[in-house]
Amino acid sequence: MHQPIYLDNQSTTPLDPAVLKSMLPFFQNKYGNAASVHHAYGREAKEAVEMARRIIASELNAQTREIIFTSGATESINLAIRGVCDQQKEKGRHLITQVTEHKAVLDTYGAMEKQGWEVTYLPVDAMGRVDSDAVMESIRIDTVLVSIMHANNEIGTIQPVSEIGAICHSKNVFFLVDACQSFGKLPIDIQEMNIDLLAATGHKIYGPKGIGMLFARQKDPKIKLTIQLEGGGHERGMRSGTLPVPLIVGFGSAIEVCQEKRDGENAKLEKYRDQMIDEIITAHPKVILNGPRRNRLAHNINLCFTGLDAETLIT
Repeated sequence: MHQPIYLDNQSTTPLDPAVLKSMLPFFQNKYGNAASVHHAYGREAKEAVEMARRIIASELNAQTREIIFTSGATESINLAIRGVCDQQKEKGRHLITQVTEHKAVLDTYGAMEKQGWEVTYLPVDAMGRVDSDAVMESIRIDTVLVSIMHANNEIGTIQPVSEIGAICHSKNVFFLVDACQSFGKLPIDIQEMNIDLLAATGHKIYGPKGIGMLFARQKDPKIKLTIQLEGGGHERGMRSGTLPVPLIVGFGSAIEVCQEKRDGENAKLEKYRDQMIDEIITAHPKVILNGPRRNRLAHNINLCFTGLDAETLIT
C-alpha cells in the first residue's frame, strides 16, 4: 500500500534532522534546569536557551530581552492581547482585526468582547487581503490594539503589514502580528515594519511542537503586558514555568536551517507551485484558485474544484 502524500505543511511540519540532532543532547546528557545557574548543568542549559534567543532575535532584528518563550503561538497571542488590554483599559476598550484571522486571535477577541470590549472586524477582498485604508479609518481615539496576521494560514495571502504598522504607529496604537506562517520563511524586520508584538511557533518551520515565542517591543514604544502565568518569575517574570530547553534549542536550530535554505527553497517552491496550478487548471478549467497568484506564500496552493463532490475528488 502506498504512503499518502503529505500536503499539510501549513498545519505542521516534520522535524528537520539537523534540528533533532541539536535537541538530543538536552534530552540525554545536558538535562539541567536553565533556572539553576548555581551549578554547571544549569548554566549550560541557560546558555543554550540564550543562544536560541539570540538566533530568534536576530531573525527579527530585535533585542534578546524582547523575546519571550511560550508553549506555542496560541499562548503568545493570548499573552499579547490579554496583556495589552489589561494595561491599556484606561485609555480605551476598542480592538481591530480582520475576519480571516486565526481562531487564536478571533476567539481571544471574542473573550474580550464578553468582558465589555468593542471589536471591529474588517472585511477582506476577493483575494483575502485587508485594505490598509480601512485599518486607518477604523482607528479611534479609544483603540488600543490592531491584530493582523502576516500571511493567511488557509490561502496564503500576504498582508500589507508594513503599511498597517506605519499607520498604527502614526496613531499611537499597538500592532500585533500573527507570523506563524511567515516566520523563518519570509524576511521580517520588526523595526522597518513597525511591529510591536509578534507571535510565532516552532512546528511550522521544521522545529518541535510545544514551543513558541512572543516578541514584545521594549523601546519606542515599550510594551507593558499584564502577566498571565504566575509562579517562578521565568522569562523576566513575563511567563512562569520551567523552560523546555530541548524545545527551545530546536526552535533556534530550525531558524538557522531556514536562514540557510530559505531563498533557494522559496524560489523552487514558487516554480513548483505555479506549475502545479497551471497544469491543474489546464486539465480542469472549472478549478478556481483561491487567493492571489502573486503576493502569496511560495508553498501555498488552495483550490476550489467546482462541480466535483468531495468523494470523487479524493478517490
